Amino acid sequence: MRVLLAVALAVVLATPAPAQQQPRPERPATWKVRFDRPGTPDTAISYVTMPPGWHVTTGQAAILYDPAWTAQGSFRVEAETHLFTGDQSEGFGIFFGGQHLEDAQRTYTYFLIRKDGAYLIKQRQGGGTATLAGWMPNPAIVKHPGGDTNVTNVLAVEVGADSVRFLVNGQAVTALPREQVGSCDGTVGLRVNHHLSVHVTRLDISPTAAQ
Repeated sequence: MRVLLAVALAVVLATPAPAQQQPRPERPATWKVRFDRPGTPDTAISYVTMPPGWHVTTGQAAILYDPAWTAQGSFRVEAETHLFTGDQSEGFGIFFGGQHLEDAQRTYTYFLIRKDGAYLIKQRQGGGTATLAGWMPNPAIVKHPGGDTNVTNVLAVEVGADSVRFLVNGQAVTALPREQVGSCDGTVGLRVNHHLSVHVTRLDISPTAAQ
C-alpha cells in the first residue's frame, strides 16, 4: 500500500489569496487521534487538510492515524517531514505496530527526531513506555536552527525477518533485532509531541522482501 501525502507550504511558497477565496481547513474525516494523557481535550491538537496535504500543530503529544494504514511481515515505512519554528525541543516522527489503539491496552513502537539532531526509539505499552534507544545525536539528521524557518528530514523504518532498521535521510542511524522490538504488525501513523508545528509531505507504506 502506498499513501502519498503532499503538503502545500503556503507560508513559504505561495502568496496568500484573499481570505474569502480560501477554503476553511477541515480535519481529515478518516483520521483518529490518541493523546498520551487521558482526558486531554480535543482542542489540544490541530490537524487539518491543506490540499493536497496536512498540517499538524500540537498542544499535547498524540498519535494520528487512519485505521486503514496497516503493515505486516516485512515492510518499509517512510515519511518526509518539515519542522516549522524550532523553539521546542520535542520529538516527532512515525509509529508502527499499532494494536488496540483505542483502548487501555494500546501498543506501538515509535521513531522520533528532534530539532537538535537526535533520535529516539520507544514503545508504548498500555499506560507506560519502554525505551529501546534513548535520545542520541546523529549527523544524518538536519538540525533546526531556530526561529521562523523550516527544515526537512525523511524518516524511514525497514522491518525485516530478523532486524528493524531506522533511517534518516537515507542513512541508517541504528538497527535492532526484531525479537527485541517484538510485534511490528499493525497500524502505521504519525506521532507528534508537545507544542510543535509539522508538515508531512508524504508517507509511503510498502511491503519488502524478507531479509
